[in-house]
Amino acid sequence: MHPPEESFVRVETMTAPPQEDPLPTLTLSVVVPVHNEADNVGPLAEEIHAALEGRIDFEILFVDDASSDDTPLRLSSLAQRHPRLRVLRHLANAGQSTALLSGVRHARGALVATLDGDGQNDPADIPALLARWQDEQRAGGTGPLLIAGWRASRRDTWIRRLSSRIANGVRRRVLGDGTPDTGCGLKLFRRDDFLALPYFDHLHRFLPALVIRHGGRVVSVPVNHRPRLRGQSHYGIGNRLFVGIVDMAGVLLLRRRTRLTAVEEVGRAGVPSPATGPASSPPFVSQE
Repeated sequence: MHPPEESFVRVETMTAPPQEDPLPTLTLSVVVPVHNEADNVGPLAEEIHAALEGRIDFEILFVDDASSDDTPLRLSSLAQRHPRLRVLRHLANAGQSTALLSGVRHARGALVATLDGDGQNDPADIPALLARWQDEQRAGGTGPLLIAGWRASRRDTWIRRLSSRIANGVRRRVLGDGTPDTGCGLKLFRRDDFLALPYFDHLHRFLPALVIRHGGRVVSVPVNHRPRLRGQSHYGIGNRLFVGIVDMAGVLLLRRRTRLTAVEEVGRAGVPSPATGPASSPPFVSQE
């Protein structure tokens, strides 16, 4: 996806004709940011349906980041044919992180799975992420949980592999997030946990570090990675490696200003009692 051109973004929606909602209670929303991916959105939508149909209640949200090709027309046609599919469209190009945020904000599911719109992430891996989520929930633990895809065998050009390898190495040393592949678009998390994180451009590259700093944990799961068969990549060393290193300074600042604390409610007699609100309070990020 292209770097942002404007800071102000309005979102318009395109959906199928009004009908009875077939998904009154949703478990999963699959969010797919796209920019100029006209030839990829159709096959990707079919693959997502094939991977999840009959397994879980789900919806698909494509977020079109002001594409200049036929992506809007293809998505509109898909929305007419698939009741589970919704389309959001940015009226100005805003970048992948903003498209991701728009999708998560409009999601109806308690859980959100994300994947890139270039067809290189395999939707067939989503059930494996869901299974690992269930395993982690049964094992206990509190705080946010991020299940992150790990592209152990990359199917990219050498320039993309090189830039990602350098960026991942620098990020692990500086941020200490222990994640082998933070750039994989295939991830699974709670909608509310994501929306509690501070937003900034290129947020999607630092989700593991942010989740950990906000009291959560990250579990990496090996996933399939496919070569790009259609369209052109929007990233290279200039807007992947160098921009990522600059953004890291901002993440370090956020980490320093984040304060976490446990909360208990004090009864009228002055005796501590279990809090009546959520099990864990959201972190406070100082703005000083």
